Amino acid sequence: MIKHASQVAMADSEAMPAGADSAADEHIAPAPRVSIQAFCETVETAAAVQAAGEDRRLSKAHLKIQMGGIAAAAEAYRSSPTPNVIMIESENHSDEILHGLDQLAEVCDAGTRVVVIGRVNDVTLYRELTRRGVSEYLIAPVGTIDIVRAVCGLFSHPDAKPVGRIIAVVGAKGGVGASTIAHNIGWAIARDLSLDSVVTDLDLAFGTAGLDYNQDPPQGIADAVFSPDRVDSAFVDRLLSKCTDHLSLLAAPATLDRVYDFGADAFDSILDSLRGTIPCVVLDVPHMWSGWTKRLLVGADEILVVAGPDLANLRNAKNMVDLLRAARPNDHHPFYCLNQVGVPKRPEIKPADFAKALEDQPLAVIPFEPQLFGTAANNGQMIAEVSANHKTAEMFRQSAQVLTGRAEAKRSRGGLLTPLFAKLMKRSGS
Repeated sequence: MIKHASQVAMADSEAMPAGADSAADEHIAPAPRVSIQAFCETVETAAAVQAAGEDRRLSKAHLKIQMGGIAAAAEAYRSSPTPNVIMIESENHSDEILHGLDQLAEVCDAGTRVVVIGRVNDVTLYRELTRRGVSEYLIAPVGTIDIVRAVCGLFSHPDAKPVGRIIAVVGAKGGVGASTIAHNIGWAIARDLSLDSVVTDLDLAFGTAGLDYNQDPPQGIADAVFSPDRVDSAFVDRLLSKCTDHLSLLAAPATLDRVYDFGADAFDSILDSLRGTIPCVVLDVPHMWSGWTKRLLVGADEILVVAGPDLANLRNAKNMVDLLRAARPNDHHPFYCLNQVGVPKRPEIKPADFAKALEDQPLAVIPFEPQLFGTAANNGQMIAEVSANHKTAEMFRQSAQVLTGRAEAKRSRGGLLTPLFAKLMKRSGS
Protein backbone atom coordinates (compact mmCIF):
# COMPACT_ATOMS: atom_id res chain seq x y z
CA MET A 1 0.00 0.00 0.00
CA ILE A 2 1.28 3.47 -0.86
CA LYS A 3 1.85 5.33 2.38
CA HIS A 4 0.69 8.85 1.49
CA ALA A 5 -0.85 11.53 3.68
CA SER A 6 -4.17 11.22 1.87
CA GLN A 7 -4.42 7.66 3.15
CA VAL A 8 -3.64 8.78 6.66
CA ALA A 9 -6.71 10.99 6.48
CA MET A 10 -8.88 8.02 5.59
CA ALA A 11 -7.24 5.63 8.03
CA ASP A 12 -8.29 7.53 11.17
CA SER A 13 -5.94 6.58 14.01
CA GLU A 14 -5.57 2.88 13.23
CA ALA A 15 -2.29 1.53 11.97
CA MET A 16 -2.01 1.25 8.23
CA PRO A 17 -1.10 -2.21 6.97
CA ALA A 18 2.23 -2.38 5.22
CA GLY A 19 2.35 -3.52 1.63
CA ALA A 20 4.70 -3.81 -1.24
CA ASP A 21 5.10 -0.86 -3.54
CA SER A 22 4.64 -1.49 -7.21
CA ALA A 23 5.12 1.26 -9.75
CA ALA A 24 5.28 -0.94 -12.81
CA ASP A 25 1.93 0.27 -14.16
CA GLU A 26 2.06 3.74 -12.65
CA HIS A 27 3.00 6.86 -14.56
CA ILE A 28 4.99 9.32 -12.46
CA ALA A 29 5.84 12.56 -14.22
CA PRO A 30 9.49 13.62 -13.81
CA ALA A 31 10.33 16.41 -11.40
CA PRO A 32 11.60 19.70 -12.81
CA ARG A 33 14.98 21.29 -12.05
CA VAL A 34 14.44 21.87 -8.36
CA SER A 35 16.71 21.78 -5.34
CA ILE A 36 15.85 19.23 -2.64
CA GLN A 37 17.40 18.93 0.79
CA ALA A 38 16.60 15.98 3.03
CA PHE A 39 17.20 15.84 6.79
CA CYS A 40 17.00 12.22 7.92
CA GLU A 41 17.15 10.56 11.32
CA THR A 42 17.69 6.95 10.22
CA VAL A 43 20.17 5.44 7.80
CA GLU A 44 17.34 3.44 6.20
CA THR A 45 15.45 6.58 5.20
CA ALA A 46 18.67 8.26 4.06
CA ALA A 47 19.39 5.27 1.85
CA ALA A 48 15.88 5.39 0.36
CA VAL A 49 16.25 9.11 -0.38
CA GLN A 50 19.68 8.56 -1.92
CA ALA A 51 18.29 5.81 -4.15
CA ALA A 52 15.39 8.07 -5.14
CA GLY A 53 17.85 10.75 -6.20
CA GLU A 54 19.32 8.26 -8.67
CA ASP A 55 15.92 7.52 -10.20
CA ARG A 56 15.49 8.81 -13.75
CA ARG A 57 12.48 10.90 -12.70
CA LEU A 58 14.63 12.96 -10.32
CA SER A 59 17.58 13.22 -12.70
CA LYS A 60 17.14 16.98 -13.15
CA ALA A 61 16.75 17.69 -9.44
CA HIS A 62 19.66 18.64 -7.17
CA LEU A 63 19.51 16.49 -4.04
CA LYS A 64 21.45 16.94 -0.80
CA ILE A 65 21.07 14.62 2.20
CA GLN A 66 21.95 15.44 5.80
CA MET A 67 21.27 13.76 9.11
CA GLY A 68 19.59 15.40 12.08
CA GLY A 69 15.89 15.76 11.31
CA ILE A 70 13.83 18.89 11.99
CA ALA A 71 16.28 20.42 14.47
CA ALA A 72 19.13 20.24 11.97
CA ALA A 73 16.94 21.79 9.25
CA ALA A 74 15.89 24.72 11.44
CA GLU A 75 19.50 25.39 12.37
CA ALA A 76 20.75 25.11 8.79
CA TYR A 77 18.33 27.71 7.42
CA ARG A 78 19.00 30.39 10.00
CA SER A 79 21.83 31.62 7.82
CA SER A 80 21.05 30.27 4.35
CA PRO A 81 18.10 30.29 1.92
CA THR A 82 15.82 27.29 1.77
CA PRO A 83 15.57 25.06 -1.34
CA ASN A 84 12.47 24.35 -3.40
CA VAL A 85 11.73 21.20 -1.38
CA ILE A 86 12.64 20.26 2.18
CA MET A 87 12.22 16.63 3.21
CA ILE A 88 12.27 15.95 6.95
CA GLU A 89 12.21 12.71 8.89
CA SER A 90 11.07 12.66 12.51
CA GLU A 91 10.70 9.75 14.90
CA ASN A 92 9.08 11.99 17.53
CA HIS A 93 5.50 12.12 18.75
CA SER A 94 2.90 14.42 17.17
CA ASP A 95 3.42 17.41 19.49
CA GLU A 96 7.18 17.33 19.00
CA ILE A 97 6.80 17.15 15.22
CA LEU A 98 4.47 20.16 15.20
CA HIS A 99 6.74 22.13 17.54
CA GLY A 100 9.72 21.41 15.32
CA LEU A 101 7.83 22.53 12.21
CA ASP A 102 6.85 25.77 13.92
CA GLN A 103 10.53 26.45 14.56
CA LEU A 104 11.39 25.62 10.96
CA ALA A 105 8.67 27.95 9.70
CA GLU A 106 10.40 30.89 11.36
CA VAL A 107 13.49 30.54 9.15
CA CYS A 108 11.94 29.10 5.98
CA ASP A 109 11.48 31.02 2.72
CA ALA A 110 8.08 31.55 1.15
CA GLY A 111 7.23 29.04 -1.54
CA THR A 112 9.28 26.17 -0.12
CA ARG A 113 7.42 22.84 -0.19
CA VAL A 114 7.81 20.54 2.79
CA VAL A 115 7.55 16.75 2.91
CA VAL A 116 7.48 15.11 6.36
CA ILE A 117 8.34 11.47 7.02
CA GLY A 118 7.11 10.21 10.38
CA ARG A 119 6.03 7.11 12.27
CA VAL A 120 2.82 8.51 13.73
CA ASN A 121 -0.20 7.29 11.79
CA ASP A 122 -2.93 9.58 13.05
CA VAL A 123 -5.54 11.66 11.26
CA THR A 124 -5.28 14.48 13.83
CA LEU A 125 -1.60 14.91 13.09
CA TYR A 126 -2.29 14.84 9.36
CA ARG A 127 -4.85 17.61 9.71
CA GLU A 128 -2.46 19.75 11.74
CA LEU A 129 0.27 19.24 9.17
CA THR A 130 -2.12 20.19 6.39
CA ARG A 131 -3.20 23.29 8.30
CA ARG A 132 0.43 24.33 8.59
CA GLY A 133 0.86 23.95 4.82
CA VAL A 134 2.95 20.76 4.73
CA SER A 135 2.78 19.42 1.19
CA GLU A 136 3.03 15.69 1.91
CA TYR A 137 3.22 13.29 4.88
CA LEU A 138 4.68 9.81 4.45
CA ILE A 139 4.54 7.01 7.02
CA ALA A 140 7.89 5.36 7.71
CA PRO A 141 9.41 3.06 6.68
CA VAL A 142 9.49 4.49 3.18
CA GLY A 143 10.78 2.99 -0.04
CA THR A 144 12.51 4.57 -2.96
CA ILE A 145 9.36 4.83 -5.06
CA ASP A 146 7.53 6.52 -2.16
CA ILE A 147 10.09 9.31 -2.23
CA VAL A 148 10.03 9.60 -6.02
CA ARG A 149 6.24 9.65 -6.08
CA ALA A 150 5.98 12.25 -3.32
CA VAL A 151 8.49 14.69 -4.80
CA CYS A 152 7.27 14.38 -8.38
CA GLY A 153 3.67 14.69 -7.21
CA LEU A 154 4.39 18.12 -5.75
CA PHE A 155 4.82 19.50 -9.26
CA SER A 156 2.53 17.31 -11.38
CA HIS A 157 -0.72 17.70 -9.44
CA PRO A 158 -3.37 19.60 -11.44
CA ASP A 159 -3.60 22.22 -8.68
CA ALA A 160 0.16 22.54 -8.22
CA LYS A 161 1.57 26.00 -8.80
CA PRO A 162 4.15 26.35 -11.58
CA VAL A 163 7.59 25.89 -10.14
CA GLY A 164 9.16 28.85 -11.92
CA ARG A 165 9.41 32.54 -11.11
CA ILE A 166 9.91 34.88 -14.07
CA ILE A 167 12.06 37.98 -13.54
CA ALA A 168 12.05 40.51 -16.38
CA VAL A 169 14.89 43.04 -16.67
CA VAL A 170 14.52 45.94 -19.09
CA GLY A 171 16.33 49.22 -19.71
CA ALA A 172 14.56 52.55 -19.44
CA LYS A 173 16.79 53.70 -22.30
CA GLY A 174 19.18 52.02 -24.68
CA GLY A 175 22.76 51.62 -23.50
CA VAL A 176 22.11 51.74 -19.76
CA GLY A 177 23.53 48.25 -19.14
CA ALA A 178 20.28 46.38 -18.52
CA SER A 179 21.59 43.23 -20.21
CA THR A 180 24.75 43.23 -18.12
CA ILE A 181 22.70 43.58 -14.95
CA ALA A 182 20.27 40.83 -16.03
CA HIS A 183 23.14 38.44 -16.73
CA ASN A 184 24.92 39.16 -13.43
CA ILE A 185 21.71 38.79 -11.43
CA GLY A 186 20.98 35.49 -13.16
CA TRP A 187 24.48 34.35 -12.29
CA ALA A 188 24.01 35.35 -8.64
CA ILE A 189 20.68 33.55 -8.41
CA ALA A 190 22.27 30.35 -9.69
CA ARG A 191 25.56 30.54 -7.81
CA ASP A 192 24.67 32.17 -4.50
CA LEU A 193 21.11 30.90 -4.04
CA SER A 194 21.71 27.53 -5.74
CA LEU A 195 18.49 27.92 -7.74
CA ASP A 196 18.43 26.32 -11.18
CA SER A 197 18.00 29.29 -13.49
CA VAL A 198 17.75 30.12 -17.17
CA VAL A 199 18.76 33.46 -18.64
CA THR A 200 16.69 34.10 -21.76
CA ASP A 201 18.14 36.59 -24.23
CA LEU A 202 15.21 38.18 -26.06
CA ASP A 203 17.26 40.59 -28.17
CA LEU A 204 17.43 38.14 -31.05
CA ALA A 205 19.35 40.43 -33.42
CA PHE A 206 21.93 41.95 -31.07
CA GLY A 207 21.80 39.98 -27.83
CA THR A 208 24.98 39.78 -25.76
CA ALA A 209 24.24 36.95 -23.30
CA GLY A 210 26.31 34.49 -25.33
CA LEU A 211 29.29 36.86 -25.22
CA ASP A 212 28.89 37.66 -21.51
CA TYR A 213 28.77 33.97 -20.55
CA ASN A 214 31.43 32.99 -23.12
CA GLN A 215 29.00 30.63 -24.86
CA ASP A 216 28.37 29.99 -28.55
CA PRO A 217 25.51 27.49 -28.65
CA PRO A 218 24.36 26.23 -32.06
CA GLN A 219 20.71 26.54 -31.01
CA GLY A 220 18.75 29.02 -28.97
CA ILE A 221 15.49 30.86 -28.54
CA ALA A 222 15.06 31.51 -32.27
CA ASP A 223 14.63 27.77 -32.86
CA ALA A 224 11.70 27.81 -30.43
CA VAL A 225 10.00 31.04 -31.43
CA PHE A 226 10.03 30.10 -35.12
CA SER A 227 8.76 26.57 -34.42
CA PRO A 228 5.87 27.17 -32.01
CA ASP A 229 4.21 23.82 -32.80
CA ARG A 230 7.26 21.93 -31.54
CA VAL A 231 7.59 23.73 -28.22
CA ASP A 232 7.38 21.53 -25.16
CA SER A 233 9.62 21.01 -22.13
CA ALA A 234 11.76 18.41 -23.89
CA PHE A 235 12.28 20.58 -26.99
CA VAL A 236 13.16 23.68 -24.96
CA ASP A 237 15.48 21.60 -22.78
CA ARG A 238 17.51 20.65 -25.86
CA LEU A 239 17.96 24.33 -26.73
CA LEU A 240 19.50 25.28 -23.38
CA SER A 241 23.23 25.85 -23.16
CA LYS A 242 24.66 24.91 -19.76
CA CYS A 243 26.84 27.65 -18.25
CA THR A 244 27.28 26.36 -14.69
CA ASP A 245 25.83 23.61 -12.53
CA HIS A 246 22.72 25.69 -11.84
CA LEU A 247 22.68 28.17 -14.74
CA SER A 248 21.61 27.64 -18.35
CA LEU A 249 21.28 30.03 -21.26
CA LEU A 250 18.59 30.33 -23.91
CA ALA A 251 20.70 32.34 -26.30
CA ALA A 252 19.79 34.79 -29.04
CA PRO A 253 21.18 34.09 -32.52
CA ALA A 254 22.60 37.66 -32.78
CA THR A 255 22.48 37.47 -36.57
CA LEU A 256 20.81 39.66 -39.17
CA ASP A 257 19.89 37.08 -41.77
CA ARG A 258 16.21 37.47 -40.92
CA VAL A 259 13.94 40.03 -39.29
CA TYR A 260 12.46 39.43 -35.86
CA ASP A 261 8.91 40.74 -35.98
CA PHE A 262 6.69 38.88 -33.54
CA GLY A 263 3.08 38.84 -32.48
CA ALA A 264 2.16 39.68 -28.90
CA ASP A 265 1.87 36.04 -27.85
CA ALA A 266 4.96 34.73 -29.69
CA PHE A 267 6.84 33.80 -26.51
CA ASP A 268 3.91 32.48 -24.46
CA SER A 269 4.48 28.77 -25.09
CA ILE A 270 8.22 29.08 -24.48
CA LEU A 271 7.75 30.82 -21.14
CA ASP A 272 5.01 28.41 -20.09
CA SER A 273 7.39 25.54 -20.73
CA LEU A 274 10.24 27.22 -18.84
CA ARG A 275 8.02 28.19 -15.93
CA GLY A 276 6.82 24.63 -15.59
CA THR A 277 10.27 23.13 -15.13
CA ILE A 278 12.79 25.85 -14.13
CA PRO A 279 12.70 27.48 -10.67
CA CYS A 280 13.89 30.86 -11.95
CA VAL A 281 13.75 32.41 -15.43
CA VAL A 282 15.51 35.75 -16.02
CA LEU A 283 14.30 37.58 -19.13
CA ASP A 284 16.74 39.99 -20.76
CA VAL A 285 14.13 42.20 -22.47
CA PRO A 286 15.44 44.57 -25.17
CA HIS A 287 14.71 48.30 -24.97
CA MET A 288 11.78 48.54 -27.33
CA TRP A 289 8.04 48.95 -26.94
CA SER A 290 5.87 46.44 -28.78
CA GLY A 291 3.00 44.12 -28.09
CA TRP A 292 5.26 41.24 -27.05
CA THR A 293 7.61 43.24 -24.82
CA LYS A 294 4.68 44.81 -23.00
CA ARG A 295 3.04 41.39 -22.61
CA LEU A 296 6.23 39.88 -21.19
CA LEU A 297 6.67 42.69 -18.67
CA VAL A 298 3.05 42.69 -17.53
CA GLY A 299 3.09 38.91 -17.17
CA ALA A 300 6.37 38.62 -15.25
CA ASP A 301 6.45 37.79 -11.55
CA GLU A 302 9.03 40.49 -10.87
CA ILE A 303 10.22 43.42 -12.97
CA LEU A 304 13.48 45.36 -12.74
CA VAL A 305 13.77 48.60 -14.73
CA VAL A 306 17.38 49.73 -15.22
CA ALA A 307 17.94 53.46 -15.63
CA GLY A 308 20.84 55.86 -15.99
CA PRO A 309 20.98 59.09 -13.95
CA ASP A 310 19.71 61.52 -16.59
CA LEU A 311 16.45 63.19 -17.53
CA ALA A 312 15.47 60.90 -20.41
CA ASN A 313 15.94 57.85 -18.19
CA LEU A 314 13.92 59.45 -15.42
CA ARG A 315 11.05 60.20 -17.80
CA ASN A 316 11.10 56.75 -19.39
CA ALA A 317 11.45 54.91 -16.09
CA LYS A 318 8.51 56.80 -14.61
CA ASN A 319 6.36 56.11 -17.66
CA MET A 320 7.18 52.40 -17.53
CA VAL A 321 6.70 52.06 -13.79
CA ASP A 322 3.41 53.96 -13.85
CA LEU A 323 2.03 51.86 -16.71
CA LEU A 324 3.12 48.57 -15.14
CA ARG A 325 1.70 49.52 -11.76
CA ALA A 326 -1.66 50.27 -13.38
CA ALA A 327 -1.58 47.05 -15.43
CA ARG A 328 -0.62 44.93 -12.38
CA PRO A 329 -2.72 46.29 -9.49
CA ASN A 330 -2.51 43.07 -7.49
CA ASP A 331 1.21 42.43 -7.97
CA HIS A 332 4.44 43.82 -6.61
CA HIS A 333 5.35 47.24 -7.88
CA PRO A 334 8.22 47.10 -10.38
CA PHE A 335 11.70 47.50 -8.93
CA TYR A 336 14.17 49.89 -10.49
CA CYS A 337 17.89 50.44 -10.15
CA LEU A 338 20.31 53.13 -11.23
CA ASN A 339 23.38 52.13 -13.23
CA GLN A 340 26.57 53.90 -14.31
CA VAL A 341 26.31 56.46 -11.53
CA GLY A 342 29.24 58.80 -10.93
CA VAL A 343 30.71 59.38 -14.40
CA PRO A 344 33.38 62.07 -13.89
CA LYS A 345 32.32 65.61 -14.84
CA ARG A 346 28.88 64.43 -16.03
CA PRO A 347 25.87 66.24 -14.56
CA GLU A 348 23.55 63.64 -13.05
CA ILE A 349 20.11 63.45 -11.48
CA LYS A 350 20.45 62.30 -7.89
CA PRO A 351 18.97 59.01 -6.64
CA ALA A 352 16.80 61.00 -4.21
CA ASP A 353 15.14 62.78 -7.14
CA PHE A 354 14.48 59.44 -8.83
CA ALA A 355 12.97 58.13 -5.61
CA LYS A 356 10.70 61.15 -5.33
CA ALA A 357 9.51 60.94 -8.93
CA LEU A 358 9.00 57.16 -8.91
CA GLU A 359 7.67 57.11 -5.33
CA ASP A 360 10.02 54.28 -4.43
CA GLN A 361 13.64 53.75 -3.45
CA PRO A 362 15.99 52.16 -6.01
CA LEU A 363 16.81 48.50 -5.51
CA ALA A 364 20.48 49.34 -6.13
CA VAL A 365 22.67 52.27 -7.14
CA ILE A 366 25.50 50.80 -9.20
CA PRO A 367 28.58 53.03 -9.60
CA PHE A 368 30.39 53.73 -12.84
CA GLU A 369 33.26 51.20 -12.90
CA PRO A 370 34.60 51.11 -16.48
CA GLN A 371 37.68 49.02 -15.67
CA LEU A 372 35.71 46.35 -13.81
CA PHE A 373 32.82 46.07 -16.25
CA GLY A 374 35.05 46.39 -19.31
CA THR A 375 37.30 43.58 -18.13
CA ALA A 376 34.32 41.33 -17.42
CA ALA A 377 32.71 42.04 -20.80
CA ASN A 378 35.89 41.46 -22.81
CA ASN A 379 36.70 38.23 -20.96
CA GLY A 380 33.19 36.77 -21.10
CA GLN A 381 32.95 36.81 -17.31
CA MET A 382 30.60 38.00 -14.60
CA ILE A 383 31.55 40.73 -12.12
CA ALA A 384 31.81 38.18 -9.32
CA GLU A 385 34.31 36.18 -11.38
CA VAL A 386 36.53 39.22 -11.92
CA SER A 387 36.29 40.46 -8.31
CA ALA A 388 34.20 38.30 -5.98
CA ASN A 389 34.43 40.71 -3.03
CA HIS A 390 33.71 43.89 -4.95
CA LYS A 391 30.82 45.97 -3.65
CA THR A 392 29.09 45.75 -7.03
CA ALA A 393 29.16 41.96 -6.90
CA GLU A 394 27.50 42.18 -3.49
CA MET A 395 24.82 44.46 -4.98
CA PHE A 396 24.01 41.78 -7.53
CA ARG A 397 23.80 39.16 -4.78
CA GLN A 398 21.43 41.31 -2.74
CA SER A 399 19.31 42.12 -5.80
CA ALA A 400 19.07 38.40 -6.57
CA GLN A 401 17.79 37.74 -3.06
CA VAL A 402 15.12 40.44 -3.30
CA LEU A 403 13.94 39.51 -6.79
CA THR A 404 13.56 35.85 -5.82
CA GLY A 405 11.74 36.72 -2.58
CA ARG A 406 14.53 35.35 -0.40
CA ALA A 407 15.51 38.63 1.28
CA GLU A 408 11.90 39.45 2.23
CA ALA A 409 11.40 36.02 3.76
CA LYS A 410 14.45 36.50 5.96
CA ARG A 411 13.37 39.93 7.10
CA SER A 412 9.91 38.80 8.16
CA ARG A 413 10.24 35.70 10.24
CA GLY A 414 7.11 34.08 11.48
CA GLY A 415 5.68 31.06 9.77
CA LEU A 416 5.89 30.49 6.11
CA LEU A 417 4.51 27.11 5.23
CA THR A 418 1.05 28.32 4.32
CA PRO A 419 -0.22 30.07 1.20
CA LEU A 420 -1.51 32.87 3.44
CA PHE A 421 2.01 33.58 4.60
CA ALA A 422 3.22 33.70 1.02
CA LYS A 423 0.67 36.41 0.31
CA LEU A 424 1.72 38.38 3.37
CA MET A 425 5.34 38.27 2.17
CA LYS A 426 4.46 40.24 -0.95
CA ARG A 427 5.91 43.67 -1.06
CA SER A 428 3.47 46.38 -0.09
CA GLY A 429 2.00 48.33 -2.94
CA SER A 430 2.38 51.58 -1.03
